[in-house]
Amino acid sequence: MKIVKLDHIGIKIFSIDEGKKFWSDILGLQFVKSFHVKNFMANLGLFSAGESKIELCEPASPESIVAKDIEREGPGLHHVSFIVEDIDEAFMELKEKNIPLQWEKILIGVGGARVIFINPDATQGVIVELAEKKL
Repeated sequence: MKIVKLDHIGIKIFSIDEGKKFWSDILGLQFVKSFHVKNFMANLGLFSAGESKIELCEPASPESIVAKDIEREGPGLHHVSFIVEDIDEAFMELKEKNIPLQWEKILIGVGGARVIFINPDATQGVIVELAEKKL
């Protein structure tokens, strides 16, 4: 698989509005937009950090993965996302190497990007997202 670049770092947080006070007001990162991702029951806030982004992940439901992760571990680092050249190739390579995935299929993520998530059991605790976007 070919990693093209780091896309974003996802941070699980109780409130995007509260998070803005630090990421935007203190660090000076530009707030880009917020949106709701129905599939993941999460609200996301995106901040520009040069060529990469910071993605604040706020649970939209107590049943969301983000809510369960916050309950279990508290707020903090949630995932690291990389753009890959070919998501189908990455998926097959991970399957051939018996790398556990969060879901056993390619999902549709933000902006229609095709994504896969590597289970944190394979990475010593951090969810790794691989996304294919048209560059």
